[in-house]
Amino acid sequence: MSIINFQLSIKMMKTFPIGGIHPSDNKKWSKGSAIEVMALPDVVTIPLGQHIGAPAVAKVAKGDKVLTGQLIGEAASFMSANIHSPISGTVTAVDMQPNGQGLRQMMITIKREGDEWVESIDRSEELVKECTLEPQEIIERIKAAGIVGMGGATFPTHVKLSVPPGKKAEVLIINGVECEPYLTSDYRTMLEYGERMVVGVKILKRALGVEKAYIGVENNKPDAIKHLKALVAGEQGIEVVALKTQYPQGGEKQLIAAVTGREVPPPPGLPIDVGAVVCNASTTVAVYDAVQKNKPLIERVVTVTGKQVASPKNLLTRMGTPITSLVEMAGGLPEGDVKVLNGGPMMGRAMVNLASPVTKGCSGITILSGAEASRSAASACIKCAKCVSACPMALEPYYLSKLSRKGAWDVVEAHNITDCIECGSCQYTCPASLPLLDYIRLGKQTVMGRIRARAAAKK
Repeated sequence: MSIINFQLSIKMMKTFPIGGIHPSDNKKWSKGSAIEVMALPDVVTIPLGQHIGAPAVAKVAKGDKVLTGQLIGEAASFMSANIHSPISGTVTAVDMQPNGQGLRQMMITIKREGDEWVESIDRSEELVKECTLEPQEIIERIKAAGIVGMGGATFPTHVKLSVPPGKKAEVLIINGVECEPYLTSDYRTMLEYGERMVVGVKILKRALGVEKAYIGVENNKPDAIKHLKALVAGEQGIEVVALKTQYPQGGEKQLIAAVTGREVPPPPGLPIDVGAVVCNASTTVAVYDAVQKNKPLIERVVTVTGKQVASPKNLLTRMGTPITSLVEMAGGLPEGDVKVLNGGPMMGRAMVNLASPVTKGCSGITILSGAEASRSAASACIKCAKCVSACPMALEPYYLSKLSRKGAWDVVEAHNITDCIECGSCQYTCPASLPLLDYIRLGKQTVMGRIRARAAAKK
C-alpha cells in the first residue's frame, strides 16, 4: 500500500466525531505476554460492592465452609450483582476492610482449603457452541452468575440486557477497543479466548433478539482484528469493525457514534435510547462461561505493567487475590518512588493499599515512576481552548472546572456537567497543567447528589 493510500485509509477509518486525543498507547510492554494462570491465593478478601448499584448482602458467616463458585453474596436489588466464592475453604471474617483507595467497605475473608468446586459448574475445556435457551433464561443465568461490565464500569449485565418497556434493542456492539494506555487484558482475551467470545456474542444477540452485532477494535491491534475476522467468517450478522486509534474510542457513547453514527442523548439518556447495547470483550467471554458452563464470575485477566516493571504480565486471577501477589508475579515494585494505579493512567485510580483485592472491574495495574506520575505546577489558564477541542462530549472543561472550584452548582448543572465521562482528555491537553478533571469530578459528584436528593424529595 502506498503512503497516500495508507493515509487515506486512516482518514476514512471509523471514529467518533468530536474531540479526542492521541496519547502514546504504551501497550508494547505487556501486549506480547500471553495470559498466565495465577497460583491460587491462600487467603482472599471479597468486597460485597464490586458493581454499580446496591452492594450484595452476605449469605455466609464466620466459620462457614464454602466451595469454589458458591454464592456468598446475594444481589440486594435489581441494580446489584451476586458475589461468588473464588476459592474453597473457611470464612474467617465478614467485616469492614480497606479497599485500594483506603476506604473501608464490607468484605468476606476466606482461607483456602484445597480447590473444591460446586458440582454444577462445567470445568471441561470443550467449547459449547449451541445455545437453545430462551432470552429470559439467558438473562437469568447471567444474573445468577454475577456478571458485570469488566471494562471498569461494572454495570450489572443482566440490567443492561433487560430492555425497558417501550424501548427496542436493534444492534449489539462488543467493545474490544481497550483505548486506555498500557492495558492489554482485553487484547489478550480476544486473541486467546476469541472462540468463547464469539459464542458469547451469539448468546447476547439471542438474549436481545437482535440480528446484527459489531465487534469494535482499534487498528493498533491488527492481529486481534485478523483473528476475530477469521473466527466470524461465515457467521450471520457478526462484523468486526476496525476503528481509528483515538482516545477515548472505547467510551460507550463514542463507540456507538463511531460504529453506528447514532448519538446517545444527554443524561438520563442511555444507549438503548438509540437502540444500542454495548458489552465489553471480557464480559462477553464471562457471558459464555455463565450460560454454557454455569460458571460464575470468579476470575478475570488483569494486566500488570509499566515501563520500569521487570516482567509485565497478563494474569488470569481469582477475585479477591491481593494486588501485592500480582505485582510480585511481575517482578515486584521498581526501586524508587512509584505510583500504582488501579486501571490505566487516564482513568485509573491511585492505590494506597496494595493488600487490597482484585475485583470484577480491575482490568489492570499500572505502575508509574515518580517522574512519570508527577504533575507540573499549575499556572493561569491562557484561554487556548485546547480542552474544549479535546472534549469528546462537546463540553467546556475550563469553565466547568472554574465554576466547580467556586461551588456554583446550579450553573455547572445547567452547563451539563453530568455529561462528562471523566476521560481526562481535557487535563491531558492543558498547557497550564490545570487539574481540570479533579474539579469537574467534584462538581459532577455534587450535582448528581443534588439530582438524587431532588428525586427523593418528590417521592
